[in-house]
This record gives sequence, C-alpha cells and structure tokens, in this order.
Amino acid sequence: MKIATFNVNSLRKRLPIVLDWLATQKPDVLCLQETKVQDSEFPLLALAESGYEITYRGMKSYNGVAILSREKPEAAAYGFDDGGESEDARLLRVVIKGIPIVNTYVPQGFEIDSPKYQYKLSWFNRLRRYFEKHMSPSKPAIWCGDMNVAPRPMDVHSPEKHLKHVCYHEDARRAYENMLAWGFQDVFVKLYPDRRQYTFWDYRAPGSLEANKGWRIDHILATASLAEHCVRVEVDVEPRRAKDPSDHTFLWAEFSV
Repeated sequence: MKIATFNVNSLRKRLPIVLDWLATQKPDVLCLQETKVQDSEFPLLALAESGYEITYRGMKSYNGVAILSREKPEAAAYGFDDGGESEDARLLRVVIKGIPIVNTYVPQGFEIDSPKYQYKLSWFNRLRRYFEKHMSPSKPAIWCGDMNVAPRPMDVHSPEKHLKHVCYHEDARRAYENMLAWGFQDVFVKLYPDRRQYTFWDYRAPGSLEANKGWRIDHILATASLAEHCVRVEVDVEPRRAKDPSDHTFLWAEFSV
C-alpha cells in the first residue's frame, strides 16, 4: 500500500500538479490538506476522472482536507466529536482495507503570544483523546498530514533561529511528541534516522528551495504493527519546482501489506 500526503495550498490552483502526480506515481491513498475550497465548488468531476474515490470536507478560502483512494472507504468521519468546535475541515478519518487513516491539517499557531498558538496546543490534546476513543495503538493505523511541527533540530534549517517559531517552539514539539507517545512511529525517521529532508520551503523567503532552507513539517506516522511493514519513504521535490507550486511537496510511504 502506497500512502501519500500533500498540503496543496489551494486545490483548484494546483489541480494540474495533483492530477499529474496521481497519474505518474499511482498511490493507493493521497491525503490532501489546505484545499481552500467549499464543498459546493470542490473539483469533484476532474478528480473522479482520475479513477480515485474522493472523500472531502472544505470551507471557503482556507483549511479543507480530502482523501483520494483507489478503493471506496469502508467508513468516513469528519472532525472532532467531543462537543467542542468540530474542525471538520481540518480532520478526516477513513477506513481502507480495515486500516484507519487519519488526515489532519494542524493549526499553524500564528505567534507564540497569540491565542491561536494556545489553540494549536489544545488541538493536539484533543487529537490525542480522539485517537484514544476511536483507535488502538496495538492495531494498524496511519496518521498523516501537515502537522505544522518540525520535531527535531535537523528538521528545520537554522534551528537556533527558530526557537520561538510556532512550528518549532518547545511546547509545540512536546505536544507533538505526546501524540507519538500514544503509539505512533514516524516512518521517515524509522527508515532514515540521519537523513536531512524537508517538505516545505517558504514562499516568503526567495530562493529558499534552491538554498534548501526548508522545514520537515509534513509527516506520515503508523502504529508499530504497521510501521514494521514500511519499506520505503520518499519526498518528491519536483512538484515544488513546477509552475505555480504549493510551498509544500509530496511525501509518500510504501507498506508491504
């Protein structure tokens, strides 16, 4: 099973990139974040012609998640179900071949002293409770998406300059580590613990891609019973070089199941 994740940063704008990648890479599952399109305007027909089943939930101008799969999901659920803000356009869970696949677009957090940063930290806590309610660390499961956290110093360029950045601050990293402690393994780190590889290069920093001044904030994680079957993980940088690219690129993992 080949699983991929991509923060598309406007699906309608990047649709040619997505369709080309599907045609050439042929993943079994592609999780998209930041689709930035409300459901009534979702480009369903264009994507369905690719042969994939489409599960999605969006909103106008920002957020939005979708999962494209070769097989029709056995089940699908949107957002939190804990009585708080549902966040349907940030959290999508499907079941494919009996395996729960959770696709998240974690809040970025804006600034350390902003209420949005505290919301990000609480979002991780809510997600941990969501996993505890709906899944088991002893059974196969996948969590992937744009986590907006660079977990290790090697996962961000010039880490000493980003200690107070909302995607590298110690509190954000601690909240993310608490998520992994539930029972997830980062399959990229599992296979390539010493490889420096980014998935995001900021538009606002001219030449960031050429200079490889990036961040690894997009992740694919699996519970132990599934992570042991992960045979390959790659970041495809070429779509970041395409015309009108997203500031992220595709990350994919292959499991021998």
